[in-house]
Amino acid sequence: MARRQHHGVSAASIVDDRHIDHTADPIPYVTADDGRIIETPSYLHVFDSERQGGQWTMNRIADPVVVTGSETSSMDVDKQLEMEKGNEIQYRTCSWPKTASLLFSEYICLAIMSFPWSYSVLGLVPGLILTVLIAAIVLYTSMVIWEFCLRHPEVRDVCDIGQMLFWGKNWAWYFTAAMFLLNNTFIQGLHVLVGAQYINTMSDGNVCTVGFAGVAAVVCLICSLPRTFSTLAQLATASAIFTFVSVILAVIFAGVETHPAGYNTNGLNPTTSLYRTGEPIVRAFPAASTSFVSKMIAFLNISYTFIGQITIPSFIAEMRNPRDFPKALWAVTTAEIVVFGIVGSVVYAYVGEQYMTSPAFGSLSETYKKVAFSFMVPTIIFLGVLYASVSARFIFFRLFEGTRHKSSHTPFGWTAWTAILAALWLAAFLIAELIPFFSDLLSLMGSLFDSFFGFIFWGVAWIRMRKADYGPGWIARLGVKGVVGLAVNVGIIVTGLFFLTAGTYATVQSIIFSYESGKFGSVFSCRSNGL
Repeated sequence: MARRQHHGVSAASIVDDRHIDHTADPIPYVTADDGRIIETPSYLHVFDSERQGGQWTMNRIADPVVVTGSETSSMDVDKQLEMEKGNEIQYRTCSWPKTASLLFSEYICLAIMSFPWSYSVLGLVPGLILTVLIAAIVLYTSMVIWEFCLRHPEVRDVCDIGQMLFWGKNWAWYFTAAMFLLNNTFIQGLHVLVGAQYINTMSDGNVCTVGFAGVAAVVCLICSLPRTFSTLAQLATASAIFTFVSVILAVIFAGVETHPAGYNTNGLNPTTSLYRTGEPIVRAFPAASTSFVSKMIAFLNISYTFIGQITIPSFIAEMRNPRDFPKALWAVTTAEIVVFGIVGSVVYAYVGEQYMTSPAFGSLSETYKKVAFSFMVPTIIFLGVLYASVSARFIFFRLFEGTRHKSSHTPFGWTAWTAILAALWLAAFLIAELIPFFSDLLSLMGSLFDSFFGFIFWGVAWIRMRKADYGPGWIARLGVKGVVGLAVNVGIIVTGLFFLTAGTYATVQSIIFSYESGKFGSVFSCRSNGL
């Protein structure tokens, strides 16, 4: 795998030297060397200081970081597009609607059905507040990523950013690459697990669960074969639509059924064996007996569903016009808050905390559960496929940068691409068998990976960009808004560290409890995991 190195180009002499000019119009815009005017939304600088001399500068934080042998890594977007002309496989082809489709398929996903369970643990009021708060943080940090990618058009994925943020060190690239691949493979594993869970639910567990997990992994492997995001975007739209139908059906079924699954007027809940039954209990705030571990797991479940910034640099790297990215981002964030809040609160209100499962399909009666869950099948497959594609592209590009195998349909190129995907799905299958429970797997991913890719990286990115803009003594030159921005981004970094420490502790304790209590089978168990 080619190692990332600093290119011998100064920040002042790079191809895409741009600055933000406010002298002619109250709406900021970027002017390029060739005179083009590129509109830039004013909220990009919501936490910047007052302009200096009529301008906000947009400087690089470091020289371009390129792959040995690459001809396009340090070029601006227009020259990258020019280089791709005539290639059999072209990558910078996504419009903002296609990018929105990819984001919708990433965020409007099965994890939505963990929100009712999270609200049942946290209480309705804290659950809704955290939903809006996490959405706002993710929106803000996503805009930081976008700004970073505008400043550094050679960025192809989060690993490039990781190395640039930490002073071009090779260890930073390898560390980010390891976390990047582990995060994506864990998400693939989650979808292998849920695929087996779906088949078990439909078949009433008549076949060994390990076999069902294998079937899910093979189906996902086949669907992962397309090599560009533009092609996958067509599948992403269908995936998002089916997911929306699935969760809306779940909400409707929860409201129209007489009683939730497992309803019993006396004794223990036959489904969970943990709570007294009776009429559904709905709380505005968590019960006094709720443990820290339970609250943390619920919080991490909410956070995991929102935090998907790890793929954003990869998506922007394939946009024909990266400056359109905020259109896709705002559309998805608005939909997230509305859909997540409604699904979580309405299902919880009808099901109650005693009968709640994660995902919440298991709280519906048998027929309703199977109908609603079935509409989730395209997303169960596609979202794992999306993350597999992101990982495979990362590995493939490093192996074949500058060769015809990257840009043409060669037999060797396609063989290598398929082999990489097969290895990733094998690893995902193993993860699904080692951690065979939905909620804890979500939380483990949230604590280990979202701490960096959801928070820490982007707080550091904001600080590095402001330091590059204002130079020595930059803190003293920030102004009031800049100081507020610094405080916000330091808070984002601290939040990430909290996820990493307290979150990981809570998740490990929950996994230990799950095994000790016998709630789930052992690793590589044939025991049914159906809802």
